[in-house]
Amino acid sequence: MFKGNGTNCARIIPNSAVKFFSYEEASKQILYLYRQHSGNEDAQLTPVLRLGAGACAGIIAMSATYPMDMVRGRLTVQTEKSPRQYRGIFHALSTVLREEGPRALYKGWLPSVIGVVPYVGLNFAVYESLKDWLIKSKPFGLVEDSELGVMTRLACGAAAGTVGQTVAYPLDVIRRRMQMVGWKDAASVVTGDGKSKAPLEYTGMVDAFRKTVRYEGIGALYKGLVPNSVKVVPSIAIAFVTYELVKDVLGVELRISD
Repeated sequence: MFKGNGTNCARIIPNSAVKFFSYEEASKQILYLYRQHSGNEDAQLTPVLRLGAGACAGIIAMSATYPMDMVRGRLTVQTEKSPRQYRGIFHALSTVLREEGPRALYKGWLPSVIGVVPYVGLNFAVYESLKDWLIKSKPFGLVEDSELGVMTRLACGAAAGTVGQTVAYPLDVIRRRMQMVGWKDAASVVTGDGKSKAPLEYTGMVDAFRKTVRYEGIGALYKGLVPNSVKVVPSIAIAFVTYELVKDVLGVELRISD
């Protein structure tokens, strides 16, 4: 139940740091350009512009930590009966480099980048837009002194995580499958045609989509959505709220939604 957890912990620290930093920097640059273009020095980011800033942050963070994500995927799916046994993060990295080459560490990168655009972009856009709407409309007595409580912010984060996760999930499934290509021991876990034990072979992202839908149906693109949501939705909510609270405690800059 905890296979690949060490790799995930090692990956999520730099990933989150790069993602939030990149979002703030992208937001500043996009807001500056927007104000210059509109001629309104008081203009604020629109949901679409926030989506763009979030997409930039997601692409940068995903690309910077992708090899760790790829290795995590393999550590997660290997079994005790698999001929190849990765003993840990560094053994998996070195083995993939030696047997499959450096490019193998970025297998599935394209669908990951395409998927991270709506995923991270919607996370930031929905979270901040919901907060702005609540503060301005003040429904149900949720706002006190122009501030939202922790539970309300957690709810905003959960809504953001749900939207982003659902939209981007099919691409995440394809990414995981493409990460297994070239690993000769993957046939016992997932197969190329969904039925036989033939070696897993995808020529690219489109081919992976086509074969998955053809042999397993549209529903296969959402396999594991529920358990993944149980993990991702509270994770996104806690990450946003913790980030803002820590910045409050440290007294550094403004929160991402200010």
